[in-house]
Amino acid sequence: MNYHVDNIKNIELFFKSLRNDICNSFENIENSNPNNKNKPHKTFNFKRKKWKRKADKGFASGGGGVISIMKGKVFEKVGVNISSVQGRFSTEMRKKIPGANKTGKFYATGISLVAHMHSPFIPAAHMNLRFIHTTKSWFGGGIDLTPAIGNAKIIKKHFHSDLKQMCDYHNPSYYKRFKEWCDNYFYLPHREEARGMGGIFFDNIDKDLDKNFLFIQDVGKVFLQIFPEIIKKNMHKRWTNEQKEKQLIKRGRYVEFNLLYDRGTAFGLQTGGNIEAIFMSLPPNVSWL
Repeated sequence: MNYHVDNIKNIELFFKSLRNDICNSFENIENSNPNNKNKPHKTFNFKRKKWKRKADKGFASGGGGVISIMKGKVFEKVGVNISSVQGRFSTEMRKKIPGANKTGKFYATGISLVAHMHSPFIPAAHMNLRFIHTTKSWFGGGIDLTPAIGNAKIIKKHFHSDLKQMCDYHNPSYYKRFKEWCDNYFYLPHREEARGMGGIFFDNIDKDLDKNFLFIQDVGKVFLQIFPEIIKKNMHKRWTNEQKEKQLIKRGRYVEFNLLYDRGTAFGLQTGGNIEAIFMSLPPNVSWL
């Protein structure tokens, strides 16, 4: 299935626009924080770094992206990355990617976000949206949260309610299917436990790409609505050293999943992606018992 170059450009532009909106929202939260008592007042902003993918020999390939990282008083570390790359999959990867088994040619564009918060009352957040083209074209991605302590039940109720409402607008089957997919995917078999409270996860959404691009846009927009609200409701709560340690231990589970099981990490490493961008998801501080 071919997808017109103008459609692909629109997808790239949306990911860039969503990145800008998220960064602006997070910067506003960070710089409205009353705990930021630095004098003179320090303004926290995302630091951006461009990167280019090394071209494959004998093939029009390459591309690149932009890494955006912010560390502040609310966000211990948050990264929002966008990329658009093309090339050839390795022989091994061609067997795993739909439509890549003959030539191995691919194009991929996407946005990836991970936020690790200072407060253990605010869950870590992950969002990834992507479009991949081989001889086939499809969307994938999702949103999920990883809480550490306390108020997880309340957050989970509202989080999943908003996700369901958004999914139902596009297709009544989406929420149940994508929630189960998320629960199964973000699971650590060696610990027999889920990484977090779930969310939605989907891949190979290849029917009616124009319609599903609208769904992808709404996934990004609902994240931009949900997560800032969670932050604002919990950012002023005080926590203990014991609660912080529980958060750091929970982050250990996050690291284990990303390094052992995450397909996005494997995809980036096996397609010549930027190492800094790939490992942006890892938290700045972590503990194991």
